Amino acid sequence: MRALLVREHGAPESLVIEDLPTPEPGPGEVLVDVRAIGINYPDLLVIGGKYQILPPRPFIPGKDLAGVVRAVGDGVVQCRPGDRVMAQVEHGAYAEQAVVPEAQCFVIPGSMSYEQAAAMSLVYQTAHFALIDRCNFKEGETVLVNGAAGGVGLAAVQLVRGMGGRALAGVIDDDQAKLVRENGAHAVIDLSRENLRESLREQVHAATDGRGTDIVLDPVGGEVFTASLRAMAWRGRLCVIGFTSGEIPTLKANYLLVKNITVSGLQWSDYRDRDPAWVRRVQTDLFRLFEAGRIDPRVMATYPMEQAATALNLVKKGQVRGKVVLTTGQ
Repeated sequence: MRALLVREHGAPESLVIEDLPTPEPGPGEVLVDVRAIGINYPDLLVIGGKYQILPPRPFIPGKDLAGVVRAVGDGVVQCRPGDRVMAQVEHGAYAEQAVVPEAQCFVIPGSMSYEQAAAMSLVYQTAHFALIDRCNFKEGETVLVNGAAGGVGLAAVQLVRGMGGRALAGVIDDDQAKLVRENGAHAVIDLSRENLRESLREQVHAATDGRGTDIVLDPVGGEVFTASLRAMAWRGRLCVIGFTSGEIPTLKANYLLVKNITVSGLQWSDYRDRDPAWVRRVQTDLFRLFEAGRIDPRVMATYPMEQAATALNLVKKGQVRGKVVLTTGQ
């Protein structure tokens, strides 16, 4: 099989394609012929050697894949050869074949394409856990989603609308504003305005009759995080998902006390490793929402596996609207 390898950490161009032996599934494992590979922002950090979890080199990066089950190991009951599946792994997705634990492999609906499945996996799981578990979202609540045109952000906007909430979408330009409206945003918050500390709160208050937002989902960090704190309603909840701005903000704890607000964080892979049954329940709910037409993973573009660096650089430059996906040509 062909696979993209990290032999030395660096820019996306440092990835190399090599021929490797096809792996064999062990007990409780599934061998998948990969059709589509989802690209996520953490992939850049892994390839660059800046992520919190780094396997020894050389290794195959990539966390999301979709394809066809080729073989299963002893004891596997969730899927069988020939099933169309998606899978979530810590690394190993950037390849023509991948061995994944049964617990992280899900049979996809017949109406879902491989590209949609690869685009759904990590970002919709992240958005769902952030909303429901970390922020205790309830129908009718208002949610400010920062970075709303990105993978996690757009997934969150769709989920908020699909589950009966009101989505405020934080974006930085007119193209992003158009996209989030098309995907269910009730109002757009312009994160490119000057004096964001004041202007973000003014916009949120204008969209909520002065009440503020019940929930903030923030994959951006930096001044966007700091400004969002000031736009929260009484007993509001904020979930830290990432730092795409490149700036990790600090927080004065007395502000939480004065405003009676809660700030939490989310590292989705902990759920995958500690409670795979919970992750499976969430994935079942996501498939239900997809089949009901309430969510629809947006694939901005697909690239052959050989052009992985091109696709990754789009993510690096913040030019992706939704998700980009690699295909293996199988």
